[in-house]
Amino acid sequence: MSNNYLDLKKINDSQVQKDYFPFFTVNKSLLETIDSSSLVEDFPEISEGGSFPVTSSTGLKMKELIQELEGSEFKQLLQEKFEVELNDKPVVTTLRGYSRLKDGKIHTDSSTKVITVLLYLNKDWNKNEGHLRLLKNNENLEDFIEEVPCTFGSMVAFKVTDNCWHGFEPYEGKRLSLQLNYIFSQSLSLHNARHRISAFFKQFNKS
Repeated sequence: MSNNYLDLKKINDSQVQKDYFPFFTVNKSLLETIDSSSLVEDFPEISEGGSFPVTSSTGLKMKELIQELEGSEFKQLLQEKFEVELNDKPVVTTLRGYSRLKDGKIHTDSSTKVITVLLYLNKDWNKNEGHLRLLKNNENLEDFIEEVPCTFGSMVAFKVTDNCWHGFEPYEGKRLSLQLNYIFSQSLSLHNARHRISAFFKQFNKS
């Protein structure tokens, strides 16, 4: 039996904000008993930008955390908070370990996605850059609804809409996060194809 990592009570108690698009944030979404150092050690070494799948290089604790994020209890929590049906939606988790200067540009998530959950795992983050901003529009990074720290255990979840604008001040360097997405079932093959193509070009550029 795997360990528990998520503070589900704290997550469940968080309020969904709906003024611009539905989202909630939790500053410390992991249980206080979690050893942050050992969990971060299980995060695979990623030295380039982009999203990467969970692989054999992902450590046991990180896989257990991902299993809990993808599990039925957290899914039920998301369904209730966002008032969506997820039982027929496949779930995909990817990892990011390195931020490029271009990565913080204002954007919305792909229409193939229903829900996005971001969990940041950066210990001792003392930089002003890199914090995610949930935005009121697609024109001004300073006009934000809320700024979400990318510190260890910080979580944001939002319903993917046409106006779920977000971004962060340009930052280049190590920046660890898990991204969980529930995908429209008819769009899963397209979503996976995009990641395969991306992975191919990353590998090609290394050669």
